[in-house]
Amino acid sequence: MQQISICVYCGARDGSDPAYAAAAEALGWEIGAAGWRLVYGAGDVGLMGRVARSAQNAGAQTFGVIPDHLVKWEVGKRDLTTFVVTDTMHERKKVMLMNADAIAVLPGGAGSLDEFFEVLTWRQLGLHDKPIVLMNVEGYWDPLIALMHHVVDQGFAGSDIVENVQVSPDAPGTIAALRRALSARSVAVE
Repeated sequence: MQQISICVYCGARDGSDPAYAAAAEALGWEIGAAGWRLVYGAGDVGLMGRVARSAQNAGAQTFGVIPDHLVKWEVGKRDLTTFVVTDTMHERKKVMLMNADAIAVLPGGAGSLDEFFEVLTWRQLGLHDKPIVLMNVEGYWDPLIALMHHVVDQGFAGSDIVENVQVSPDAPGTIAALRRALSARSVAVE
């Protein structure tokens, strides 16, 4: 049976609410406890570092992808199972998505938003059918969810952009949503 791989997008900073760091650690632990592999941006700072260290502590395989120009800034985490250095950000995003069965999005900044909107757009265009879950820690993504509804209400997208994104408040809910979505896609879930 093929190992399930979850791509996690998240901040290279911890953010202002300690709940974000706790959520990243919980998600990493849950990924490892499920026997899944973590795919992420290969950084060892902020929420990225927290989710990776926690996944490793729970026994998860880790697949990190980082562009060369960010190896020092995001402190490339070289003790991963797989550590890939790319030339560009776009290549990083492509490699991450191609090596994942599903996507979970923790709180983050412009980079996380860029990653989220790219996988959402690609899904809308039929380029993939991988589940996308926003982990809405302490309501962090509420403005984004409202914006997505606004885009639909104003006629710039169909309701599929909202329907293609599941929302969960915490790590256990995110894992449960991923399990359901992966089972519906006929991906073997242990």
